[in-house]
Amino acid sequence: MDRFEIGNGEFLLNGKPFRIYSGAIHYFRVPREYWKDRLQKLKDCGFNTVETYVAWNAHMPRRGCFLTDGMLDLGAFLDLARELGLYAIVRPGPYICSEWDAGGLPWWLMKGDIRLRCMDREYLESVDEYFDHLMPVIASRQLTKGGNIILLQVENEYGSYGDDLEYMNCIRDALLRRGADVPLFTSDGDCRWMLTGGNAQGALRTVNFGSDPDRNFTSLRQYNADGPLMCGEFWLGWFDHWGEKHHSRDPEDAARAFERALDLGASVNVYMFHGGTNFGFMNGANCTREGEYQPTVNSYDDDALLTEWGDITPKYRLFRNVLKRHGAEVNELEPAPVAKRAYGMVKLSPVCDVIAWAKQHIRPIRSNSPVSMEEAGQATGFILYSAFVKGPREEMRLEIDGLADRAYVLADGQYKGVIYRNCKSDICVSIPDGGTRIDLLVENMGRTNYGVFLKDPKGIRAVRLGQMFLFGWETYPLPMDDVSDMRTEKREEGFVPTLFEGAFDAENAPCDTFIRLDGFKKGVVFINGRPLSRYWEIGPQKTCYLPAPFMRKGVNRLQVLELEGCGRTELLLTDEPDLG
Repeated sequence: MDRFEIGNGEFLLNGKPFRIYSGAIHYFRVPREYWKDRLQKLKDCGFNTVETYVAWNAHMPRRGCFLTDGMLDLGAFLDLARELGLYAIVRPGPYICSEWDAGGLPWWLMKGDIRLRCMDREYLESVDEYFDHLMPVIASRQLTKGGNIILLQVENEYGSYGDDLEYMNCIRDALLRRGADVPLFTSDGDCRWMLTGGNAQGALRTVNFGSDPDRNFTSLRQYNADGPLMCGEFWLGWFDHWGEKHHSRDPEDAARAFERALDLGASVNVYMFHGGTNFGFMNGANCTREGEYQPTVNSYDDDALLTEWGDITPKYRLFRNVLKRHGAEVNELEPAPVAKRAYGMVKLSPVCDVIAWAKQHIRPIRSNSPVSMEEAGQATGFILYSAFVKGPREEMRLEIDGLADRAYVLADGQYKGVIYRNCKSDICVSIPDGGTRIDLLVENMGRTNYGVFLKDPKGIRAVRLGQMFLFGWETYPLPMDDVSDMRTEKREEGFVPTLFEGAFDAENAPCDTFIRLDGFKKGVVFINGRPLSRYWEIGPQKTCYLPAPFMRKGVNRLQVLELEGCGRTELLLTDEPDLG
């Protein structure tokens, strides 16, 4: 039986020295129909290993279930990699960061007093349930069982979050009890506090960086004197937040740093080889120490070796040359770009007043104070809060406590403005003698995936007029995971918030395309009822990637939820992506 081991300061495959040339591809960010294409390009570039996270919240959208269909079939992804001759590194979490909603932690852990990523009993019981489902998929595909998995990670960058060796050993033991018998490792940044806090006993330490391999491996050697050198994540570029410039990195600079790491004898995992997309509502967010919220865009292009839509880049060619110089087998015959098509303009018509629809079709949760999205049993999307405020009252500022993340405010059906969690409210409301109904449509823009504010419940905690709390709320969960049947009396153009719909014909052979929404302000695009991508006029992402496998042959329906009032009612399906 094949074995992968650590010995004599190097990795050993069946007793012989082995260097890991790995690239990251997350199966849950790539349409299943494209897995083979992306994995083949990984191998053709000279890599011998694919690395992937496992997103707990994607597999377990609610307690008691474990999904493995479609894009979530981890076993099929690993089997395909093995058939193509690739080894695999699996990083099962439970926490993954990855600019993914809540760092992969399920929404239902955000309720109540559960403490995350520590020896909290309820948290660990949930992790055990997750591993009970996941580990049979992984254990049976280890190299020792005839599969291709050569390394398993314990937790993820824990030194950036905590310093709890008991917890890290607990996660390690949870993997071992369920059959892990390939080497275990941890990965952390090169800071001493990260490398000190992030270890688990018996696991190989690796270090994450994007430049200056000499300095970073010097830091690692202080903790890993005898083990093989490995960069757990070699960062090629960076991810984008809404309102920032698109991140890119000089390809020559990235290739030089990569080659230097290999010259030092290290194994390297390139993050990302192919980033893919945070489809639907699954993007994460950062939150600074000062509390500024920074939601991530849907594109996870990450300035990787392959684009978001799977085409090779100049950086791909440079890395292929580096790997060739280090003895890797490469294929210099370049594949044709992925087929794309410009389907042209799609005319849209308003079909649904979202707030009116919610009140007609959803049974409200009645409570004294507003309930969070998680308390309402909801993972993603939107949530509507409604309360009647008796009058008369003089004009007062409307304040929302614990807003996460963006509230659209209506008074007696009239749009008053928007309140964002980063900004102080400037909306003032006066209440007439007969009273006023206040409606707040709150958007979950992605849970924080990194840092001290990791526990990021959505919705609102309380609403005030000035210093006076408002009580007696009706809460309407609006996950919007399928908007196919959302219809109300049509509204005039520009009504906020409004669901629009249009159609285009993909004929018998759909091709990848990109949705451009010039003239629209902020909202969500749906394909055949399912959430595809957010959009926001502040960029940097200007187009939404629509893969061919998400389309039907023939007529496809596009729905657009515009939240802030658009200046036009048509969008463009183009073959030219624009990430800013």
